[in-house]
Amino acid sequence: MDYVKAAKSRERKIAMKNKQVNQRNQKPVLRFSPTAWAKLLFMRDATDNEVGGFGITEADDLLFVTDFALVKQKVTAVSVSFEDESVADFFEDQVEAGRSPQQFGRIWLHTHPGNSSEPSMTDENTFTRVFGSCDWAIMFIVAQDGRTFARLRFNAGPGGEVKIPVCVDYNCEFDAADFELWTQQYKANVTEDTIFSFAGKEKTAKVQQENEAGIFGGTDEFQAAAFSGEDLLEELDMMHPAERQAFMDELAVRSDFWDEYESEVLYE
Repeated sequence: MDYVKAAKSRERKIAMKNKQVNQRNQKPVLRFSPTAWAKLLFMRDATDNEVGGFGITEADDLLFVTDFALVKQKVTAVSVSFEDESVADFFEDQVEAGRSPQQFGRIWLHTHPGNSSEPSMTDENTFTRVFGSCDWAIMFIVAQDGRTFARLRFNAGPGGEVKIPVCVDYNCEFDAADFELWTQQYKANVTEDTIFSFAGKEKTAKVQQENEAGIFGGTDEFQAAAFSGEDLLEELDMMHPAERQAFMDELAVRSDFWDEYESEVLYE
């Protein structure tokens, strides 16, 4: 009997050791609930601009995103700028709801309107500036064609960073989509910054009516004013030097976006 007990004890120790080794070797995965993923794609498809926000997670599963939270922001086709006061209010509300910063302030989510999910220089600089002092953080991007990018950065010990896979986890309970609520959240938080607007410098009355009626309502088709190469050069000339440099940095890594206008800009 003592031999049997000793053998079983050794088996348990071996199993425990193997489990610990597997956990250490297991690569982290950024997971989304179906509802959070649907909301993220909904926001992406609501506009031709970028949209950003924070991933909210459970306390015992910090890489499982259960909601995509927006804050007030100005957006363009190549950038997202959060309002500081809105971010502060969001953090305060989350703390009052009983969440820790690791649950709501570590995963930065945003969309790209083109087909490239690779981060731009602006993305990299923002990630370093805003999340560089955190013990860990994740930058996540989803492009228009569904391509994704996720990088985990950690500052513990010597620090480091690693690209991690992304998936939608259907092995959990999740809420139904709420398009009406998501529309309200979008309209309350997202504003187009016309500095980098590629829809033309003027909107027609029909487009204005479309915006007033709600970006998700109505069936009338409309078309923005044509944006020529001369318009682009004029817009660039009017930009602040820092804004112009940020814009050019974006174009340098967003070849899918540049190709759309290349023939007009270079060969018109």
